[in-house]
Amino acid sequence: MTFLSRVLGLARDVVIAGLMGAGAAADVFFFANKIPNFLRRLFAEGAFAQAFVPVLTEYHRGKSLDETRLLIARTAGTLGTIVGIVTLVAMVLSPVVAALFGMGWFLDYWNDGPQAAKFELASLLLKITFPYLFFITLTALAGAVLNTLGRFGVAAFTPVLLNVSIIACALWLAPNLERPEIGLALGVFIGGAVQFFFQLPFLRAAGVLVLPKWGWRDPGVVRIRTLMIPALFGVSVSQINLLFDTLIASFLQTGSISWLYYADRLLEFPLGLFGIAIATVILPALSARHVDQSAEKFSATLDWGVRMVVILGVPAMTGLIVLAEPMLMVLFMRGEFLASDANYASLALIAYATGLLSFMLVKVLATGFFSRQDTKRPVKYGIIAMVANMVFNIIFAIPFGYVGLALATALSGTVNALLLGAVLYREKVLLLPRTTLLFVLRVVVAALAMAWAVQYCSPNIEQWLAAEFFVRIGWLAALVASGALVFAVTWILVGGRPHHLKSA
Repeated sequence: MTFLSRVLGLARDVVIAGLMGAGAAADVFFFANKIPNFLRRLFAEGAFAQAFVPVLTEYHRGKSLDETRLLIARTAGTLGTIVGIVTLVAMVLSPVVAALFGMGWFLDYWNDGPQAAKFELASLLLKITFPYLFFITLTALAGAVLNTLGRFGVAAFTPVLLNVSIIACALWLAPNLERPEIGLALGVFIGGAVQFFFQLPFLRAAGVLVLPKWGWRDPGVVRIRTLMIPALFGVSVSQINLLFDTLIASFLQTGSISWLYYADRLLEFPLGLFGIAIATVILPALSARHVDQSAEKFSATLDWGVRMVVILGVPAMTGLIVLAEPMLMVLFMRGEFLASDANYASLALIAYATGLLSFMLVKVLATGFFSRQDTKRPVKYGIIAMVANMVFNIIFAIPFGYVGLALATALSGTVNALLLGAVLYREKVLLLPRTTLLFVLRVVVAALAMAWAVQYCSPNIEQWLAAEFFVRIGWLAALVASGALVFAVTWILVGGRPHHLKSA
């Protein structure tokens, strides 16, 4: 289901690229879409889910169904009320939000500069996209409940509906409007509502569809919000870093935000398909192991998560680096998206991709803390990573522009992953036995062989540019397939076996 969602997400970005390219309007739409999505990670999928699932797991395994339903009702009512107020305030104060995160545009607006129109458009689009935050927060809550009950497919499929809504608006609504970006913003709003209502029948079938109730002082809600507050930083560091990138990019040349967006979207494909999916699956399992006080099984489950991230993340990272520009050309180079845009975005993608494995490891290693209801220490490492990102931005953004921003984000993710992993290893939660270290070594060797083979067989950029569209598709598909084959064969030749992929 996650794979289907990510494929449609790429299709959505292909349609948007053809409609808007990487110009000023595209910059503003991506900006207006990113702000509520950032808050979604804070209120919903990130910090909230990491705090809610362990507590809900305890209720589900140790208390009655009525007590579990009451916890869900009071959590939904409390979270929904708070996010609803935040949404309304943000809509009313959208110019303030636009000025805060798009300071470069605001200063141009204040001084009648060339990018003043960007600030005005951003203020308008934020009014349309912010209601998405309210709907998607409740959607994430419903998904967390279903995941805790072991029903992962529904929540994983739900993002498909957002992509379908945006694609539909991009194809049939936006072209008929004077400002196509308004049509895309409406697609975001519609998609949020559709996702929420889609999950209600499944909650009803599971017997956990309840009316929301205010419950700020409910013991379960108190525990959730106590765990959630420090987790706001711990699990959302990469998103905060991306907002810093957006703020700085508003001072850079037109197109910078769009190039970073398209690069990030390709990075999000393996990150969501592998990293987030694995972390989503093991969080309830780790929470249950913690409740059962089974330290050995807890470590084995976490070790399995790390191995899965490595065998999927290392070749994905290698492939993104080696085939960055060809992938962007095949996926996006049509309509308003030019060859120069593919080249500029590929540089950002290469920089981002150097941190892909770290981003995926953070998702999995963080569950080693959150499943034990430890959200305070990850926030310390998150703050350190944030500070590191700001320092790296200063170091790299001046000489390398938007590419420096991407590289700074990747490096800060690596800092975060190293801190989380070191603490778990020191506490003997993450064991990293000899078999796992050998597993990692085999994967690295296989990925290097794959990189050499793909680079050796790939046409040069001039040939890619001169080729017809379907020829490019054929070349890219052949390179991906042959790279996967070389990786698999090399991994087996150096000692990899299918049973290494199983949990102990």
